[in-house]
Amino acid sequence: MNKLINFLKEAKQELLKVNWPNKKQIINYTATVIGISIAVAVFLGILDYLFSYILKTFIIK
Repeated sequence: MNKLINFLKEAKQELLKVNWPNKKQIINYTATVIGISIAVAVFLGILDYLFSYILKTFIIK
């Protein structure tokens, strides 16, 4: 039981040392992740459309 209590105390001390981002940084990071995710989705969608067009045009005939 003492090990568990000691672990929790040390974990709390370590969490107090963490440099947490402020609200502006969180918004910027979130917008960056969403933007990159959308860009990758569009890129993969274009590749999918291109490859399916190539398959339909040249292979399936």
